[in-house]
Amino acid sequence: MRLYSRNQVFAVVAIAAVAALAVGAAVSVLVVAPRLASAAAVEAAAAAAAGAAPVRVPVQHIAATTGSLADEQNNIEIYERVNKSVVYITTITLEYSYFFEAMPQEGTGSGIIIDTEGHVLTNYHVVKGADQLRVTLSDGSELEGKVTGSDPENDLAVVKFDPKGRVVVPVAFGSSTNLRVGQKVLAIGNPFGLDRTLTTGIISALNRPLQNEEENTVIRSTIQTDAAINPGNSGGPLLNSRGELIGINSAIYSPSGASAGVGFAIPVNTARRVVDELLRYGVVRRGWIDITPIQLFPALVSYFKLPVRSGVLVSEAGAAARQAGLRGGDQASAVRYGRTIIYGGGDIIVEVAGQKVASYSDLLGALEQTKPGEVVKVTVVRSGQEKSLNVKLVERPSQ
Repeated sequence: MRLYSRNQVFAVVAIAAVAALAVGAAVSVLVVAPRLASAAAVEAAAAAAAGAAPVRVPVQHIAATTGSLADEQNNIEIYERVNKSVVYITTITLEYSYFFEAMPQEGTGSGIIIDTEGHVLTNYHVVKGADQLRVTLSDGSELEGKVTGSDPENDLAVVKFDPKGRVVVPVAFGSSTNLRVGQKVLAIGNPFGLDRTLTTGIISALNRPLQNEEENTVIRSTIQTDAAINPGNSGGPLLNSRGELIGINSAIYSPSGASAGVGFAIPVNTARRVVDELLRYGVVRRGWIDITPIQLFPALVSYFKLPVRSGVLVSEAGAAARQAGLRGGDQASAVRYGRTIIYGGGDIIVEVAGQKVASYSDLLGALEQTKPGEVVKVTVVRSGQEKSLNVKLVERPSQ
């Protein structure tokens, strides 16, 4: 028997493997290809016998391209243009421990430059209670900011920074009047501190009421979108396909706290309506019925045996309200509820300016677009009967 070295064995095995691969390839060509050709011939013969023209499968060539689709190019152009108008807002709020030690808490949000003087539109909840505020521009410059106006009812605020000679680019205002469900929208912001993030989506619904739990108000007619909005996007712009501002991103509905495809933006028309007053007065001057209002609740309805279960009780009526014919409660029927003293027997407001009033937030909403000095129709329930009064509004007191 002949002996072989290890290297010789490896060489023989390698030669055998190569030979096997070659045989397999030859078999594929000799066996498989003829079968395919035979099948094609059979199909062609059958087609000819049936009098039909042979079926020809067109060969499609996919051309290589380095260009962008029109929609992609639109996204790119809008981002590169509007990104310069978006700022990153950082807030520092001082909280105190049990031992009165200052504990800084940092918050983040977004904002929109609205003029060349350094005014920024953002959400009120982004800057609420901030002791320090910094604004970061698109070029990375970080500047000190200050809140100069706020409208908690619509969750809007204006922040001012000094451009210090820099050229700042204000956003182009659009309109929220003729928006349509399905319309493309884009959002730019700083989610989770990841600054200058672009997301896209569509308008999912219009005229959504948004409950503002902290301020006990309802923001009416918000824009619902599926464009990804996350913590840190608040105060950033919602844009149309022309790059115009149509909304201010404000809130999300999400069990997890992250985007679930249900975001809400305050319409730009609402912002237009209040921003001039925020720049001029620092607040929005709204009309108010000169009363001390108490929202009805079951225990109160039961105690005073009221004829209705919802509405706003006039606990006390001021001079302007009394002059219009509104009646406040009777001090002889006063009752304490927590820290509040409620006077029973007064009128119950159920409608203001044509809007039903079932709660305190409904009353605020009905008066949200009014001004001091205007006269509105107020429907009340008195002694079980409805009565309408024309009431001249006073300026709403600060809350």
